[in-house]
Amino acid sequence: MSAEQPDPGPAAQAGDFSTHSRLVLLSGFALVIGVISTLGAMVLLAAIRFFTNLFFFQTFSLANRSPAESHLGLVIILIPVLGGLIVGLLARYGSEKIRGHGIPEAIEAILFGKSRMSPGIAILKPLSSGIAIGSGGPFGAEGPIIMTGGAAASLLAQAFHLTASERKALLVAGACAGMTAVFGTPLAAMLLAVELLLFELRPRSLLPVGISCAVAGFLRPLWMGSGALFPLQTPLVTPVAMLSCCLAGLAAGAVSATMTRVLYFVEDFFGHLKVHWMWWPALGGLVVGVGGFFQPRALGVGYDVIGDLLQHNLLLSAALSLLVVKTVIWVVALGSGTSGGVLAPLLIIGAGLGSVLGAWLPGGSPQLWALVCMAAILGGTMRAPMTAIMFAFGITHDVNAFLPTILACTVAYGFTVIVMPRSILTEKLARRGRHVFREYGVDPLERHFIEDIMTRDVMAIPGAQAVREAVNAYFGSGQKHRGYPVVQEGRLLGMLDRTALSNLSPAALERPVAEIFASVASPAQFALPGESCRAVAMRLAAEGLERVAVVDGPQTRRLIGMVTRSDLLKPSTLVHEEDFRREQLFGRLQT
Repeated sequence: MSAEQPDPGPAAQAGDFSTHSRLVLLSGFALVIGVISTLGAMVLLAAIRFFTNLFFFQTFSLANRSPAESHLGLVIILIPVLGGLIVGLLARYGSEKIRGHGIPEAIEAILFGKSRMSPGIAILKPLSSGIAIGSGGPFGAEGPIIMTGGAAASLLAQAFHLTASERKALLVAGACAGMTAVFGTPLAAMLLAVELLLFELRPRSLLPVGISCAVAGFLRPLWMGSGALFPLQTPLVTPVAMLSCCLAGLAAGAVSATMTRVLYFVEDFFGHLKVHWMWWPALGGLVVGVGGFFQPRALGVGYDVIGDLLQHNLLLSAALSLLVVKTVIWVVALGSGTSGGVLAPLLIIGAGLGSVLGAWLPGGSPQLWALVCMAAILGGTMRAPMTAIMFAFGITHDVNAFLPTILACTVAYGFTVIVMPRSILTEKLARRGRHVFREYGVDPLERHFIEDIMTRDVMAIPGAQAVREAVNAYFGSGQKHRGYPVVQEGRLLGMLDRTALSNLSPAALERPVAEIFASVASPAQFALPGESCRAVAMRLAAEGLERVAVVDGPQTRRLIGMVTRSDLLKPSTLVHEEDFRREQLFGRLQT
């Protein structure tokens, strides 16, 4: 090969992704899961409407009515208490995992539970959430739907004996399909998977998620209508809006950080009470009831409230009152351990903040700032800016607000990253001793091949040498390595170490190494120069090996090198230099 065209080596055969034939199987499961999750969303929303009518209007109906339409007077204070009591009983005598808002529990199952969920979660989570929200709980349906869709997908994967990685992909697919079915935001749901749930970006996970979300998106108009959930068209912004976006982002970030800290302060408060946690949701329900008495529109899911805030249909005083009451009762109710989601409350709080700030922010309409702050609160609190940006666009289809939303969400996200170590979602896991690291990066072992790091000058034992001679020459006081490759006529036979030699009889010491090799040595494990470092590292870990010989091919098995665990650290050294070694203008290095 000419100098102008150097041999590309293993890179020419390597692909962009690691793929396998089971992608087709996972895609088929994803189609089914998209349908199941959509049905689950329908059932949960119907349950919320049913319990809302039962608690606040004493009727058996599925009509879409708000708790604010009831005329119960002071009795309205007791309804969230009753709902909280029922949820507490379900949690104690059913499953404690139904407590909370769903997403942290899904993350915990993915990272620490091999994506396994029990059948009880798939049944009790929507039931408890329907009761909690239907009795006035200031929550959204999306968290329980994410948990329910994920549980259904996990059960399906377990029934067909799929691997933990495949279960994870389908669990996340079910969760995101449920979110799509409620809000009609398939792209935002896929980004939620990437930013919060998958902890990887591979075809084996992204393909099922995309298929399930698409199926849910196609089915949604059959039962919920087509188009944006909250259609909006704001005027074009002026250049001065850039400063306003930064201010809105900072305000949203500050509110996000404050809410997160207050929420876990409230959770600690309940934790120090001398009563069983079963009673906590009822106690939290008392605060919800009092808040609902003074501001009834703060009760329940409040999708109608989101629409009014985005359309600027509320007076400034009403928006401020709703913002304060919704924030207080949501923080207390969630801190008490009841069941419900966080997205809808964050949307209301963010839109309320924007409605209040919109009176002073120049460069855009009041509707714009309600939408921008809504997205910024979502992105800052959940630490998922891309999800928040696409979510705001998905529920409004407002193209003019796209750029302001990007800026405000990014500022809010940056603010919370700097001032808080964890988000509202991962803090709950950290309190259970589960650390979640959410940064993504390409594994340096995946970027390098074995031929880049292997030791080429290898000390090998000839197969014709007597065992006693090999012991004296290689395993005496001057032993340099724990094990050595054994070769005969250039072909690798395997690795020989002290463990293999310890079981030999005295007579066997006089025989050639090659003759006794099969009975005393470990299987002939080897690596190929074109394999990725990650593949070989995983094999070493699975087999409990410290080193492996490198051969030119599986047929010839000509020894060309050796790779040890310490060699596999070399790619990480390069990453460390990229992260911490700084170059000055003229190439001098400083650390």
